[in-house]
Amino acid sequence: MSRLDYPEAVGALINELKRLPGVGPRSAERIAVWMIQHQKANPGELSKALDTSRELVSLCKKCGFFSSQGHCDLCEDDSRDASILCVVEHPTDVLPLERSGAFGGYYHCLGGKLSPLDNTSPDDLNISELLRRIATNTEEEQEVILALSSDVEGEATANYLVEILAQHQCKVTRIAQG
Repeated sequence: MSRLDYPEAVGALINELKRLPGVGPRSAERIAVWMIQHQKANPGELSKALDTSRELVSLCKKCGFFSSQGHCDLCEDDSRDASILCVVEHPTDVLPLERSGAFGGYYHCLGGKLSPLDNTSPDDLNISELLRRIATNTEEEQEVILALSSDVEGEATANYLVEILAQHQCKVTRIAQG
C-alpha cells in the first residue's frame, strides 16, 4: 500500500514554513495549502517583501534595533532622554516598550541572553557596545534599566550586567515584573 503525500514542491514549502518560529507541522501545512489555493494569497508579493526586507533591513549599529539606514529612527531622535538607557534581549522587545509610551530614553539590544545550554556566553552578546555607550555618554547621571526576561537565563544575564555595570558611574534598575 503506497502512502499518498503532497507533491515535492508543496512538501518543500511546508518544510520551509516549519522552520519559522511558532509554526508547527500542521500550521505549516495549512499555510502552504492556503497560499496555493487562494487568489488573495499572492505568494509573489510575499516573496518580494521577504527579499526586500532581507536586503534593506539590518540592525542599528548603535542600539541593535531594526534599521534601513545604519542608525534607527529612535537613535536619531534628539528629543529622547540621553541619561536613560533601557537594555533588552532582542530588537522585538523594543516595540512593546515604545508603544506603551512610558519610556522616553534610548534602547540597547543585547541580541539574546546568557545561556550555557545554548552555548551563549557574554562574548556572544552586544555587551561591549553597551559598555562603550555608557562610557561615552556625557550625561552626569546615567540610569541603565534592565528589561530582561524573568526566566533563569534572563536573571543570569541581569546579574552579570549588574556586576559589570558596577564599575561604571551609572544607576542600574530593573523593570517591575509580576
